[in-house]
Amino acid sequence: MKFVFDLDGTICFKGQPISEILLVSLEKLVAQGHEVIFASARPIRDLLPVLHERFHHYTMIGGNGSMIAIDGKILSTSSFDKETLTKIVQVLRTYNASYLIDSDWDYAYTGPSTHPILNNLDPEGRANNVKLDKLHSIVKILVLTSDNMEAVEEQLSNINVVIHSHGNEGILDISPNGIDKWSGLQHLGVKEKEYIAFGNDANDITMFQHAMYSVMIGESLQLAPFSTEQLVLNEDIVNILVQRINELGDINLITKLVNQ
Repeated sequence: MKFVFDLDGTICFKGQPISEILLVSLEKLVAQGHEVIFASARPIRDLLPVLHERFHHYTMIGGNGSMIAIDGKILSTSSFDKETLTKIVQVLRTYNASYLIDSDWDYAYTGPSTHPILNNLDPEGRANNVKLDKLHSIVKILVLTSDNMEAVEEQLSNINVVIHSHGNEGILDISPNGIDKWSGLQHLGVKEKEYIAFGNDANDITMFQHAMYSVMIGESLQLAPFSTEQLVLNEDIVNILVQRINELGDINLITKLVNQ
């Protein structure tokens, strides 16, 4: 069985590296013959700092499906076409929007120096913060602030892109058309109903829709209808996760789930 894990808010909390006891539970899954895949909104560059280096060869989906990495190497990216990118940039300029725009490695950041996103942005200095026109193959755009964020979202909705609104953070997350975590899994050859998914937010919806079984961490009104079960997000969540991962790793339980 394949196990697919979102990171932030699912197995990684407050931008800190994934705890050792959780990492051990993931290694136990692999020892039992399962496959572990990480699927995050983060670009591959920012996945690496929260994963111990012994996990850097695991299969990773970054940028909400726009980037695929195997054995520590980025194998493919899905980027915005030139016409679409021009339209997006025009909207950002019209409404004085600040942003974090990612290419396959480097990025352009114009947000506030105090924005919380900086806690997760290239903490190990693996990439360069460059001007937008110096980026090539743009795969993901975060709109951080604007004079009128509602107007930005409305205008972007008329462009052929995928938009996720992180309401609690006031951020708009933009990916190329047709790109999401499920498309990333399909790119890897993963088929419907052959994996168990763990996630916490709206950008996990497509991943949950096609999973055999799905576990939501915390509360998301958008994700809840697609979740098989929910784990309460509290101070004991890491231990709860370890227990549930161990339970779902039992091949006998998986067999029961498949036959339900």
